[in-house]
Amino acid sequence: MVYRTLGKTGLKVSALSFGAWVTFGKQIGDPVAKDLMYAAYDAGVNFFDNAEAYADGQAERVMGAILKGAGWRRSSFLVSSKVFFGWEDDRPNQSGLSRKHIIEGCHAALQRLQVDYLDLYYCHRPDPDVPVAETAWAMHDLITQGKVLYWGTSEWSAAQIAEAHRECRTHNLHAPVVEQPQYNLFHRSRIEIEYAPLYKAPGLGTTIWSPLASGLLTGKYNAGVPQDSRLNAPGMEWLRDTILKQPGIEKKLAALPALAALAQELGTSLPRLGVAWCLKNPHVSTVILGASRVEQLQENLGALEVVDRLTPDVMRRINALSEPVAT
Repeated sequence: MVYRTLGKTGLKVSALSFGAWVTFGKQIGDPVAKDLMYAAYDAGVNFFDNAEAYADGQAERVMGAILKGAGWRRSSFLVSSKVFFGWEDDRPNQSGLSRKHIIEGCHAALQRLQVDYLDLYYCHRPDPDVPVAETAWAMHDLITQGKVLYWGTSEWSAAQIAEAHRECRTHNLHAPVVEQPQYNLFHRSRIEIEYAPLYKAPGLGTTIWSPLASGLLTGKYNAGVPQDSRLNAPGMEWLRDTILKQPGIEKKLAALPALAALAQELGTSLPRLGVAWCLKNPHVSTVILGASRVEQLQENLGALEVVDRLTPDVMRRINALSEPVAT
């Protein structure tokens, strides 16, 4: 495993990490989840990503039980949660980024994950109804109380992140140090263009999600949705529509055969190529992997072996295939 520094912090995060989105508490059972986390940890993964909204809190309960039973030294792994969407009912104050929900969300996440503190705590989306200063103060207080070590954002615009930093400078607060955006060959502009001014100052770290474009970059949807795919599982209709009805889907699918041929030329697979391409970006602190099978996880962990094969010429060829359909 390779370890990278998270932005301008002193925190070392494995270049490949593991997340629970749409699998833990929904798609897979607890024994499979345990096997996946053990396989990741044994491979050197030290960051496990989660959120209050994943399976309405059940993903954190599953992960927490595994962490508790594993007996791993707390210093050997990082665990995160995210706050915004909530996990309970749809009543006032049960979602968003108010001080009340941030504090209550943190306490609930700590209970579900069975840990004394969160290494990373993200604002899962921006909240237009809450002053940024209120959100920043709540995060600052959780850090000073030792319940959170670092806080960050997920899918915030560069302008919103910059505003949070201005508020933190004004009030001398702990500032956000990390953003969790989507990043893959078909979704590039935010991390490559919009966030570019933030990498030097204030020094933004990134924990990117969906490196395989929710499965598109595995090639498994080229001829439609397989019967055993998670997109055919009950309750996953929203994800199916998100993937297969997105703008430019025809062009993206059309680019896959050439990308697969290039992967074969490099002696690797299309999924490994997709993950390795993300790792090639020096502004990516870690790539969050998701998996429903240990074999799938091990396949994607092998992307580390491919990074050095991505020479400038290979990167130009990949860019020629991906930029016309980038979003």
